[in-house]
Amino acid sequence: MGSLLSGLEKFGLGKLSNMELYDKDEEQKEGAKEQHKQEAHVVTEEELLFDKTYKCPVCDANFKSKAVKTGKAKLEGSDSDLRPRYQTVDVLKYDAIVCPECGYAALSRFFKFVTNPQMKMIREQISASFKGLNESGEVFTYDEAITRHQLALANAIVKKGKASERAYTCLKLAWLCRGKAESLPAETPNRDKEIEELKKQEDELIQNAYSGFITALSEEVFPICGMDEFTFLCLVAELGRKTKDYENAQKLISSIIVSKAASTKIKERARMIRDAIKADLGDKCD
Repeated sequence: MGSLLSGLEKFGLGKLSNMELYDKDEEQKEGAKEQHKQEAHVVTEEELLFDKTYKCPVCDANFKSKAVKTGKAKLEGSDSDLRPRYQTVDVLKYDAIVCPECGYAALSRFFKFVTNPQMKMIREQISASFKGLNESGEVFTYDEAITRHQLALANAIVKKGKASERAYTCLKLAWLCRGKAESLPAETPNRDKEIEELKKQEDELIQNAYSGFITALSEEVFPICGMDEFTFLCLVAELGRKTKDYENAQKLISSIIVSKAASTKIKERARMIRDAIKADLGDKCD
């Protein structure tokens, strides 16, 4: 300490003049404690959610629905059919918005857009029989998320929504079935059988999504479900591969690869799908 404590001799405390102002060991201990606290805290799914307020376009009721905080979920990557994968939370579980009063439901991107004739059909065929939601807990289970998306699909069918909306909802449901299968604990009774059943449901939903997107391709203009032309074509080609419609999938891939407007990144994704088709067919395709 030197001069900081010089002069204490007159109090008979000269031996204290060489004390350290800060105990380095204590500083290190406190620093270690703080680091341990930070490392020990694991962010939970619940912490990434909040209650978002919506106004139902069908019955005008105000209600809250769980949503993921913007920018809080960390994207880890995506599957070949563009299903996103996040750390901690499966964001897909929270994409279907359901009015608890009248039963109107839709994916978040479509929720606000309902015409008067569509409202009438929903009120007559959905709201008249709707008995409400039975949800509890601070997060949605996969079963709850699947039910909500089924309600969204039912509404899309009832209101005669665009083929792309119905197809996209089927695709989201397929992704949820995949997510549920991947998350089943090892000790789940009849786990293998349940995974097999979920795979069957996923395959059926993928087939329906593919059929709807093919229709949308001929009837709708881009962007479709927020996707530009080449992203959409890549997705449809991959769904074609998954449903074994290899001929059409290859045509879509070829149109992307030869296009001067497609980005390098999209062309690379298209080539990956082409290689996957070749692997499926045992290298018997061009």
